[in-house]
Amino acid sequence: MAKVLSVSGSPSATSRTARLLRHLDQRLTAQGHEVVPLDVRTLPAEALLGADFGHPAITEAAARFAWADGVVVGTPVYKAAYSGLLKSLLDLLPQYALAGKTVLPLATGGTTAHVLAIDYALRPVLSSMGAAHIVQGWFTLDRDITAGADGGLAVAADTADALAQVTDRFSAALGGRAPALAATG
Repeated sequence: MAKVLSVSGSPSATSRTARLLRHLDQRLTAQGHEVVPLDVRTLPAEALLGADFGHPAITEAAARFAWADGVVVGTPVYKAAYSGLLKSLLDLLPQYALAGKTVLPLATGGTTAHVLAIDYALRPVLSSMGAAHIVQGWFTLDRDITAGADGGLAVAADTADALAQVTDRFSAALGGRAPALAATG
């Protein structure tokens, strides 16, 4: 069983990105992984914006990254890149905070014009932080994610299938059970 940190870089309290991550966390947990969520928006803004490396919340976040075998990084796409909130946290982590880790990048956005944000904006940063293996990520259109008032989530069928596949590949890279991979070949 691998330890997974699931990081949401969305600044919104009603974020589709965060809800999608929590949905995928359940799949990873069912595959035998221990998953810990981290919503960057819950970290103190003054610590993030003031680059307070020694703030207890920032040192705790860095410790969570060090603890994890794998990291799922989810972000909404703003202006063709990942969120500034996520960037603020990544800038405060040690240079090689992802060394030896398997990473799954995910992004959400309003248009397919942003589909390459994972490869051209997020992946280079994750790579520079020493990620051992960055599995193929996935971009999900906002319209394919419907958040219910009860906190539930509905994902369009074709998107749900694709997300299951990338999550299962991530799980397999961590050494977990990935039943959907065997079924889809």
